[in-house]
Amino acid sequence: MTHRHRWAHRARAALLAMGMGAGLALPAAAQTVRCHVSYGGVTKVFAAPPVSNPYDAPVQAEGSFFLFRAVNQVEPLDLASVKVYVYAALDSGPRLIHQGSWLASQTPQSGARTPHGFTGLHAVYEPVRDGELHYWCERVDAPAR
Repeated sequence: MTHRHRWAHRARAALLAMGMGAGLALPAAAQTVRCHVSYGGVTKVFAAPPVSNPYDAPVQAEGSFFLFRAVNQVEPLDLASVKVYVYAALDSGPRLIHQGSWLASQTPQSGARTPHGFTGLHAVYEPVRDGELHYWCERVDAPAR
C-alpha cells in the first residue's frame, strides 16, 4: 500500500469515527434522504437516515479522491436540515471542498418528483487530481438497499 493510500485509509477511518455517536429516538414520520453520487462513470446511491446528532451521519468513500457525507438532521426542530459535505482526500488530511445546506422546509417530502431532487445537480471538483464528482439528493419513504 502506498503512502497516499495508507493516509487515505487513515483519513477515512478518522472521519468514520466522527460519525459513530449514540443514536437517539427520532420522529416516526422522519424520512430518509437518498443521494445519487456519480464518479468515474459509476453512480452509487447512499442513504442518509434521520439523525438528531449530526456526528451520527457516516462518511462514504467515493473512489480514492473523495469522501462524501450527507447529514439528515431532524432534531432539534430549529436545526432540522440536510447538509452535504464533500472532502478531498489529500496527503495532508481530508479537506472540505464543498458544502451544501438545505432547511427542512426546502426538502419536499417523497412524492414531489423533480429531475434532480431537492438539491439540484451538483458538480464538485477535486483541485489536485482533477477528479469530478456529481450528486443530487431526494427524500424517500425508506432507505436505499
